[in-house]
Amino acid sequence: MVFKLFDLSGRVALVTGGNSGIGLGMAHGLAEAGAKVVIWGRTADRNAAAVEALKAHGGDVLAQAIDVSEEQAVVDGFAEALQKMGRFDFVVANAGVGGGGPFTGMTTERWRRVTTVNLDAVFWTLREACKHMVARAEAGDPGGSLAVTGSTSAIDGAPANQAYAASKAAVESMVRGVAVEFARYGIRANTILPGWIRSEMTKPLQAWDKFNEKAIGRVPMRRWGEPEDFAAIAVYLASEASRFHTGDSIVIDGGYTIF
Repeated sequence: MVFKLFDLSGRVALVTGGNSGIGLGMAHGLAEAGAKVVIWGRTADRNAAAVEALKAHGGDVLAQAIDVSEEQAVVDGFAEALQKMGRFDFVVANAGVGGGGPFTGMTTERWRRVTTVNLDAVFWTLREACKHMVARAEAGDPGGSLAVTGSTSAIDGAPANQAYAASKAAVESMVRGVAVEFARYGIRANTILPGWIRSEMTKPLQAWDKFNEKAIGRVPMRRWGEPEDFAAIAVYLASEASRFHTGDSIVIDGGYTIF
């Protein structure tokens, strides 16, 4: 009975940036729990490889080549996926970019690039998801879950990374507002705050001995996080197990922010 709460059979999930890193880790968890999964990514080869890996779980998988920095691409991509899959029960706005550098040398162009992908694209994705879930609720089928991949940068000081930190702090506030506004439709919304995770974004840091000593050495669990560490939280938030959990910021960082 307990484990049935986490059964995602018959549910459909969308993960933006789902062809690698944390997004792919989440997609694996969702597919293994029985969900049909749609992933968005810009790279066709990476999309194809992710689909092949996810199909090993035995369910339906769809990949779309979507550049989330383009509003119309998000709108059209969501509509196309909805037509093919019929519904969405769980949507994760996970796609994101870095863009660090000295604050005094930060150009407006770089600032806009980071905030467009990490903030505007999240808004567009959640907006389309809310439209769909509200329409479904008004037709007698309430419910749905939304999640955003934030970052512990939103709550820690982030030297030479202010654009990234600002975008991640902003999405936390957006999610809390969404959680309150749409709770009456049974829609939940939460933010996931990863710490230092092995991914393409952090690849330059992974081989830097000083960073591993000073930063990863400060992580109480004494290791980098892995994409698969996010499979369970995705399943939890997509499932009935989290039916009363909304408006939260869930930190998954090996204890880094409390040490």
